[in-house]
Amino acid sequence: MTNPPQQPQQFKSVQSNRFVVPGWTGLVPGKPDTIEIQFDVDAGDLKREHGCLLIEYWATPNDLTLQSVLPIRAFNTAKEEGAGWCVFVPAQGRVLVRALDPQPNPPVLASHWINVDPETLPGTTVNVNVNFPDNQPTTSQNLQLNN
Repeated sequence: MTNPPQQPQQFKSVQSNRFVVPGWTGLVPGKPDTIEIQFDVDAGDLKREHGCLLIEYWATPNDLTLQSVLPIRAFNTAKEEGAGWCVFVPAQGRVLVRALDPQPNPPVLASHWINVDPETLPGTTVNVNVNFPDNQPTTSQNLQLNN
């Protein structure tokens, strides 16, 4: 007889009751995770079928420490449970958050860097409001060639 496969444990922030993106703890050995970065997706974007967040942590400018993809549908699941999503980082490095939706033509991409100051007080919370840009055609897309 075999045991059923174990589901990985889903951690929640004690401070905010948000789900912690898997793997986003203990990023730099010897540096405590003291900053909580919370993601708040605009309600109008929750209906996106293919939207996702690409989250990267750079401990140094040359060291991509961790990269995760968080699908928009995960926010709907968390919302049903009265929660959201977050990551924890030490007081150093940079966090890059990209909102991606490959479905429209052209695809939607919005990026935001968060520089983490080593002097940031433990327990600091950072909120990232995610608002996918409207996929309106640019002026150059409206031009037609004269034949």
